[in-house]
Amino acid sequence: MTRTSPGREAERIRDRVWEDSTHPAEPPVMRTPAVYLLGIATVLVLGANWPIMAQGVTVMPAEWLAALRLGGAAVLVAAIMAVRSRTRRPERHDLPILFSVGVIRLAVVTTSVFAALRYVPPGRSSILVYASTLWAAPIAAVVLHERLTALRVVGLALGCAGLVLLLEPWSLDWSNGRTITGFGLLLFASIMSAATTVHVRAHSWRSTPLELMPWQLGVAALPITVLALALHGLPEVEWTLSTVGIVAYQIALASAFAVWGAITLMRSVPAISANLILMAVPVVGLLSSIAFVDETASTAVALSLALVLIGVGLGLLSDRRSAVVPPSP
Repeated sequence: MTRTSPGREAERIRDRVWEDSTHPAEPPVMRTPAVYLLGIATVLVLGANWPIMAQGVTVMPAEWLAALRLGGAAVLVAAIMAVRSRTRRPERHDLPILFSVGVIRLAVVTTSVFAALRYVPPGRSSILVYASTLWAAPIAAVVLHERLTALRVVGLALGCAGLVLLLEPWSLDWSNGRTITGFGLLLFASIMSAATTVHVRAHSWRSTPLELMPWQLGVAALPITVLALALHGLPEVEWTLSTVGIVAYQIALASAFAVWGAITLMRSVPAISANLILMAVPVVGLLSSIAFVDETASTAVALSLALVLIGVGLGLLSDRRSAVVPPSP
């Protein structure tokens, strides 16, 4: 048996410690059933937010509502992290996901959605945005090599059929330029959401989603604030109790909680499954819009809701039949 000198052994230990410190382990993902409970809560919060957002853009410019939402959430999450003594600068390795989520998923997608709400009803807006599963499935299959199991394919097909019925494209006035503009913005937001979902799943994280959130929200809020100032100057807002409630919901629930919930979900389950779960958001969004904004519903709504929920259920069943593992660093 070969003996190692103390100096050589100390050098080997030092090299191993240096390697571990420069290539830290990826933060653990959330496991079932907690991640699915978090997914349900995120779906409910985001779905109920659609009629709230639609009301919000009537009391202030959409760009300012988005700026207040993201900037306020950045301050809130930063304060929570400071109290917990978990404030840290993002590592260079995490900069791509910081800007991907911050600039594209939060800034670009949020601004596009808020702008589209000027032209199309909130319930149908949510439907088109969360049809991002259509784009996420082929992207994830190519980039992440996620397997399109039979259950996932059937669930995707049923869910998308349900979304088409909910959207009711045959009932819309496609000769109206405002309608085309609104749905064009939502289609763009949908594709961007799908791309970032795959990136979140593929990225090898060094920080946790919560540790990166203040930076992502801040990066998102900055360009939107500049845009809002350029387009509208300082807003003249009548701060009623209703307005305060709308802004508070955007900051605390729709951003601080839901952004963390959605990103945690995307890290913890396959990208296709995450999008299938989030496909339930427009179901809640349309029901909320029917209840609170008097958005009309046809006889096809019950069937379409059932199709979406069955599609989501099949996606979850597919996950249960296969082990969920985090992406390789």
